[in-house]
Amino acid sequence: MSDRLRGRARLAGLALVALVALAVAGSALGGARQSCGTVVLNENSWTGSTSNVYVAKYVLEKRLGCKVTVQNITEGQPALQAMADGKIDVVLEDWDNTLTPSLTKYTKSGSVINVGPLGIQGVIGWYIPRYLLKQYPQFATWKGLKGKESVFKSPESGSQGMFLGGDPSYVQKDRALIKGLGLNLKHVVAGAEPAQVARWTQLYKQRKPVLFYWYDPQALNSVYDLVQVKLPPRTKTCQDDEKKGGDPKQYACAYPSYGLDKLVSKKFNTSGSPAVKLIKKFRWTADDQNAVSYSILVQKMKPDKAAEKWVKANAAKVNAWLK
Repeated sequence: MSDRLRGRARLAGLALVALVALAVAGSALGGARQSCGTVVLNENSWTGSTSNVYVAKYVLEKRLGCKVTVQNITEGQPALQAMADGKIDVVLEDWDNTLTPSLTKYTKSGSVINVGPLGIQGVIGWYIPRYLLKQYPQFATWKGLKGKESVFKSPESGSQGMFLGGDPSYVQKDRALIKGLGLNLKHVVAGAEPAQVARWTQLYKQRKPVLFYWYDPQALNSVYDLVQVKLPPRTKTCQDDEKKGGDPKQYACAYPSYGLDKLVSKKFNTSGSPAVKLIKKFRWTADDQNAVSYSILVQKMKPDKAAEKWVKANAAKVNAWLK
């Protein structure tokens, strides 16, 4: 073989080795990009949040091979700080906490990132059973409550009517709202949501009067026939966080409607994990969430089993999250 041919053969061999090395390196890099790693989801104290978390957990584990852990850190400041500290990767249902002036520092700094809507509109308000509305049609609005507050008297409220407040960890302004509207109601707290639910459902089953803080979406709304009491319309000066204090009249308006968003930490967003793409595409309806919540609350299924049931019945929707 001539020296020229030998040289060409040698060059061809080196080129082949280089190509193989590049292919192996590319494969290794590609494998790293596809590795999901550990994902930390935050579960809040309402069943809708549990439904979000366990459906996402099921898909992340079964379809992407992720290792998923679940934290239970209170919404708002505690959860956002935990995200900034790298202790939580994902909050799937934020009720506009990042729009609160004192908390926008997290999104402004980039430590917490809004990755789009969950697909659900959240509603908070005052609710009564429909059977009570039939007896007192004027209770359709807050004005009809005035002068009739004693209808809601309870052992806890003394001579006043009882307003049953929500879980103390939730966003609410009902003490200030009651004062701002001039209603003779006493704000009573039963405890966390399970205790509040136990209190108002007991009164409901006894067909007694009850006025309470409540919200939608909520699976129990398909079990109990409830009506939202119309509060004064919102204005530009409406306040919604009673912890700020000030004139109660500033709070004398309806709660806003909340577009529920998904939040991720900066650390998670830049991780390269395929879980990031799925979380960004994760989107469903109030009916979807309530279906899972119903399985958990009413049918007493474990959250992971309720999630599995929904995922298997909604393959097309789940596959769209994975594209």
